[in-house]
Amino acid sequence: MRYHNVCIESVCHRLPSEVVTSDEIEQRLAPVYERLRLPAGRLELMTGIRERRWFSSGTLPGSVSALTVRDAVQASGLSPDLFGALIHGSVCRDRMEPATAAGVHAASGLPPECLVFDVSNACLGLLNGMLIAADMIELGRIRAAIVVGTESGRDLVEGTIESLLGDEQLTRQSIKPAFASLTIGSGSAAIVLCDRRLSRSGHRLIGGSCLADSSAHALCAGGVEAGSGDSRPRMETDSEALLHAGIALARQAWENTKKVLGWTNEQISRVFTHQVGRQHRAALMQQLQLDPKLDFPTVEHLGNTGAVALPIALSLGLQDRKAEPGEKCALLGIGSGLNCVMLGTEFV
Repeated sequence: MRYHNVCIESVCHRLPSEVVTSDEIEQRLAPVYERLRLPAGRLELMTGIRERRWFSSGTLPGSVSALTVRDAVQASGLSPDLFGALIHGSVCRDRMEPATAAGVHAASGLPPECLVFDVSNACLGLLNGMLIAADMIELGRIRAAIVVGTESGRDLVEGTIESLLGDEQLTRQSIKPAFASLTIGSGSAAIVLCDRRLSRSGHRLIGGSCLADSSAHALCAGGVEAGSGDSRPRMETDSEALLHAGIALARQAWENTKKVLGWTNEQISRVFTHQVGRQHRAALMQQLQLDPKLDFPTVEHLGNTGAVALPIALSLGLQDRKAEPGEKCALLGIGSGLNCVMLGTEFV
């Protein structure tokens, strides 16, 4: 897929103030660690994650997304009446019905003519939302759109801790699928896209590719367990198998993306990736034959923030160093399913 008329006009993020370290989580799991003789520091050693952030208990994702939307619209400099779509793309939602996007739109000041809906695709929701918005802009159906999401990891992590503490049959082997759940953090991000004729940023979305390996759909799965009496989600992940399957898919997706864009590795100025853990980042850069220095890591202090991980990294990276004309940036997204979305952007 190629785009000729789409620009990324602004990217914004919000982070919670509450910091939760991996040491604190292990202290809460001390009875389990002692019984299974697990060494302290295992969580950070395996993932590279020192800490993550959480919103206050009971915070609805949509309430944070509404604030992030306002930030991004203001940063774009575009008039609210130009927006033709608002898409909410995070895993976390306020409720099953109506769409979380509805409440966000009600607080946004955007026009009633907006298309307002949710998109759900594990850690790729916001990138999928970007593609939907970009397609509509390229076709001339709308002039501008905003894609937003907020992930809240508190319930998943705290529910997982409680389950582990209450499982008397737990072993060193059976605890492994739960470790990925302990890496989850929280955050919010929003991306404004618009027709290039409205753009002042000069940040063009050039195109990219998508690729799926649905045979791996069971390697990471979660939800609310029926009959558990606990509405907090749980998740089980075969981290090693997911790593190998994900990297293999990413390698092929990257080759496809370079062909679509006509790019080579040597032309890439910066890379922004979905952030899972230190081992995943190292393996991804190695397999794609990209210099790790091109990447902008956030996972060590934010944890895995799901669908907002890549947009948050992009927002923080562009704040850290303003892009120069001619820079080519790669957005490398991957989510359980397995699905890949890889996009190329260029500053003009």
